[in-house]
Amino acid sequence: MLAVSMMKDEAPFLLEWYAHHLAVGFTKILVYTNDCSDGTDDMLIRLEELGLGYHRRNDIPEGAKPQPSAINYAQAEPIVQGADWVLLFDADEFLCINYGDGTLDQMLDAAGDANGIVITWRIFGSGNIVDWSRAPVTDQYLYAAPPTWNKGWGVKTLFKFDHDKWKLGIHRPSIKNKHLETDFPDSVKWLNGSGLPMEDYFKFRGWRSIRRTVGYQWAQMNHYAVKSVDSYAVRKFRGNVNNKKDKYNADYWALQDRNEVRDENILRYREKRQAIMDELLTDPVLNKLHFDALDRIEARLEEYRKTDAYQELKQSLIEASQVPITQVSAKPPKARDPAEIAALMSKVEKQNAARPIEERRTKPSAEFIDTHEGGDGFVVGDIDVSAEAAVDWVTNHGIDMPADVRIFSPSQLDMVLRGKYQRKLARLSGRMVENGDTVLDLGAGVGFLSIYTCTIFDRATVIAQEDNASRLVIARNILDHNGFAFGTRLSFDVTQVIWPDDPNKTADAINDLISRYKPDVLRISYAEIGAGVLGNLNLAGVKQVVLIGGAARGFHLASQKVKTAGLHPNEDVSVPEIVVLEQKA
Repeated sequence: MLAVSMMKDEAPFLLEWYAHHLAVGFTKILVYTNDCSDGTDDMLIRLEELGLGYHRRNDIPEGAKPQPSAINYAQAEPIVQGADWVLLFDADEFLCINYGDGTLDQMLDAAGDANGIVITWRIFGSGNIVDWSRAPVTDQYLYAAPPTWNKGWGVKTLFKFDHDKWKLGIHRPSIKNKHLETDFPDSVKWLNGSGLPMEDYFKFRGWRSIRRTVGYQWAQMNHYAVKSVDSYAVRKFRGNVNNKKDKYNADYWALQDRNEVRDENILRYREKRQAIMDELLTDPVLNKLHFDALDRIEARLEEYRKTDAYQELKQSLIEASQVPITQVSAKPPKARDPAEIAALMSKVEKQNAARPIEERRTKPSAEFIDTHEGGDGFVVGDIDVSAEAAVDWVTNHGIDMPADVRIFSPSQLDMVLRGKYQRKLARLSGRMVENGDTVLDLGAGVGFLSIYTCTIFDRATVIAQEDNASRLVIARNILDHNGFAFGTRLSFDVTQVIWPDDPNKTADAINDLISRYKPDVLRISYAEIGAGVLGNLNLAGVKQVVLIGGAARGFHLASQKVKTAGLHPNEDVSVPEIVVLEQKA
């Protein structure tokens, strides 16, 4: 497994980057350098002498840019041509595998016969750190943009390399023209960062994820484009790999300095990475090169700090850090022209697009469904409702829902982004409720199903109960955002009904609500309410009990208990219908 990178003056960060990716499981590392002035190339030469990697000079042809030049050299490099899996990425990018034990081996074993994994960026900001520090990058910067922030959805691709068929690229390889109209494209099976099949178009074009393809459950590419203010100043000293003008200014900082969500996933490598780095530093040559580089850059930074230019830069970046994520501007994407896109599509892509959709898209396997953290589809615990983290609102069944990482577990957030949140339950609402019914929703979450019921039934009354009060704050935000006003037809109740260690107390609390609201329909989402609790409920006036989500998954009710739940044997009343709906997607 080969990592390929391009660097210029990365000496302060090189050994951490190197040690980290050895910890991830790369067996070979190849780095191209150009015009280094801080000892980066000397360190890489020493690493090669120690048998730990490979270094190549990036001699840039006139008129060419550094990064594309290095990629062209890599295409012809025997080490690359002999590699099985290849990932091409930058020195400010750190691969973080969330799957299994965090190693490439386990993730690739899980990928089966797939021959590529498309890994989406997570944009990590400064964490409001100003001063320079020698502490590891992956220890210092633990705040990132929400994973739903599509401005940060660039990708890097880990794939099985065949020199004859693939041409390397910055974000993903491309199929060589001579193979486009052969059977080769049909053999390309790429997964996204959650282990789900990529859409077919990405075989031929694209450099970033979209709502339908983004995923982080298996892997993410942590992108530390800015780091601290002082680190950013250091980057200005050396330029960038693509010679982009005005890259290091306040606008770029505002775009990349995103700190809305704490993400500590990469800390899983801390011990192993530090052990490898400590071992590297036992080599006296590498040790001297590393600390000499740090001393030089810190001396240069100290001089720069005395200038007006530094003070102006520092102030501009601090101000840029205050720009809310909802107001960040980026280069607007070029408007999509269907005719132009059609003209650019290859013949084989056009043929592929003409196939039935069920042949073009593979249904995810059951093992890819996220079942960890928040079995009810929500992140465990209270939500910090003091700040706005929903950078996107996505319409789900006519209701705009917040794509907010604070609220939804990964698989459910994915459903929100795709506009398919609680799709099955929304479709079956007519079976659960009749117009004019009073509905008591136990465990209403952020109120989606309660709100949806009020939108489709103009005479239904819904009481949304939720033990987690912060979720009902979000429910009210959803109402306000959508401009819904249902009056007394929708109300919220934060009475606690779940007592995990006391099912009798749980039953008593629910019976109090049933007595108060006299519902026709009792909808239950709490997984804690099983047959034992249900059997102690007074359901005499309830015509239907609907078990959904966690309640459905955790509930196995014998037919006799269904008939007698909550009823005395001699009581001459109608028996409520029990409907079990397990929501999987």
